[in-house]
Amino acid sequence: MSLIDSPAQLASALLVYLAGLFIALAVGKRLRIPNRRSFLLYVWHSLFCVFYAVYAITNGADALVYYIKAANGEFMLSVGTGAVVSIATLFVTGLNLSFLGACLLFNIFGSIGLLAFDASLRSATADKSRLIRRFATLIVLLPSISFWSGALGKDSLAFMATGLALWAAMNMKRRALLMAGAVMVMLLVRPHIAGTMVIALTGSLVIQKKMPLPQRLLLGGLALGATAAMIPFALNYAGVGEGAGADELVSYVEQRQSVNTQGGSSIDIASMSLPLQLYSYLFRPLPFEATSVFALAASADNMILLFLFIAGGMKMLKRRKHASDSNRAFLWLYSILAWVILSMTTANLGISVRQKWMFAPMLIFLFISLLGKSRQRRQAAAPARKLPPSSGAGAGTRAATVPES
Repeated sequence: MSLIDSPAQLASALLVYLAGLFIALAVGKRLRIPNRRSFLLYVWHSLFCVFYAVYAITNGADALVYYIKAANGEFMLSVGTGAVVSIATLFVTGLNLSFLGACLLFNIFGSIGLLAFDASLRSATADKSRLIRRFATLIVLLPSISFWSGALGKDSLAFMATGLALWAAMNMKRRALLMAGAVMVMLLVRPHIAGTMVIALTGSLVIQKKMPLPQRLLLGGLALGATAAMIPFALNYAGVGEGAGADELVSYVEQRQSVNTQGGSSIDIASMSLPLQLYSYLFRPLPFEATSVFALAASADNMILLFLFIAGGMKMLKRRKHASDSNRAFLWLYSILAWVILSMTTANLGISVRQKWMFAPMLIFLFISLLGKSRQRRQAAAPARKLPPSSGAGAGTRAATVPES
């Protein structure tokens, strides 16, 4: 298989790329991102999409299987792999897309997620120092994010859902429909993670202090009903069974801990404590553990994340409160639940490197918003300095005081 097999497929790939550019600019405008920044982020993300396509052709990947099924016209009314193949089939057969064209199609989904992630971090650091804002941009440009979310597969859609859910959580009252859409997209590819989202939403509504009690009870009841409907579906998708009890869940976790344990990126999580599992899932491999170029690149990302979590964690311990309009209860509940579930059931660091971006953006937002001082706090903390007395007509008057800039 090659990236492009004919001039017609080259034309269709360019058409998809240009359509994605216009979509990215339109989405960026809605997210209040400058057009130049939206353009650069889309180009950056697309470069990694092309790089992934070349890598998949050379080394093999699940994306090739999805493309072959789509090229054969397969259409599956199911979630997970079936949803990815069905979406790809509609465009591959309709537009005669090559493998590169199909990757560029899913690159659009990942780019939307990247723009939403960037808009969220821009909002969290808008009144912070230039250093903090640049650090936020550095995180958005981490290679691991764009590499995996630019692929033909579940990760692009899952990352889009994550980015949109983060943006919606920052103003849940005005973006409730966007949150619902993010949950539905996640349901298409990762039903168990969508169920985790709904559980977190339910918990956040119940403990929301600013909302009137009757409204909390009503929305909490609706969310509980949605949770009750989604959990059996998610358990069936995961292979546990909708009537599973505690013993079945324990057996499932133990079984998952022994899956994908072959290869250099596999680890023995069955013998680890939960804190070590959490650490391994999110922050490994580190540079001294890297055994390949890809592992080394992932370790560089992990070092940045580890620094952010240490710095943000120290700030969080010092501050008792942090005012914000974002629904932090949802962000914390969802992040922790997803982190615990995935870290207990994933024994392969290669899988964790790409799947952690289903919740890591929330944790990054929470921690980076704690770093540095806001512009108002810096001005309030700046010591006053005296102006030198004028040598002109105003000499002898009392010196005025102004804050240091």
